[in-house]
Amino acid sequence: MDMTRTIEPRSDQLNFDDVAAQSVTVTITGVTRGTPEQPVNIETEQYPGRPYKPGKSMRRVLVAAWGKDSSVYAGRRIRLYGDPDVRFGRERVGGIRISHLSHIGEAMTVMLTVTRGRRAPFTVQPLPDVDASREASRESREDHGGSVVERIDAATTLDDLRALWDEATTDAERQAIRRRAATIDGETR
Repeated sequence: MDMTRTIEPRSDQLNFDDVAAQSVTVTITGVTRGTPEQPVNIETEQYPGRPYKPGKSMRRVLVAAWGKDSSVYAGRRIRLYGDPDVRFGRERVGGIRISHLSHIGEAMTVMLTVTRGRRAPFTVQPLPDVDASREASRESREDHGGSVVERIDAATTLDDLRALWDEATTDAERQAIRRRAATIDGETR
């Protein structure tokens, strides 16, 4: 039995643990208002029902990169990673940061508050457009041998499937990933 599935967090939002081991690239499907404590919910294709709820610093990055009107965010992509050094008060709790964004032409640096009265630069890299990513995925499939569908069928963990999600270029491949994820989920329960 693969133990990794048994330690995945059960939650109504994307968590640090989801991105601590490897970054994930997500496509935004919508942005909604949250609670006073977490005022923004960024819904994604890859984690339906588990929105990314960015902290204030990452919201500042999004506004600097894409502007204040969140209605234009749908269809754009973000690469997220787990930063173990994120603090809440004096405690190091870990958090989710943005490393790359689509729809920016070049790397951009934003000054963010690190501690009260101290700011530091935070740089975000451009994420290649979908067409360039799909071409790279096609080349990667040739390098790794086998089609995405064959590798989906061979996947044994949800992490394997998450890695394949970025390589999927058709709705049929994404549906195959969803079906295999449901099968893996059923096997580990």
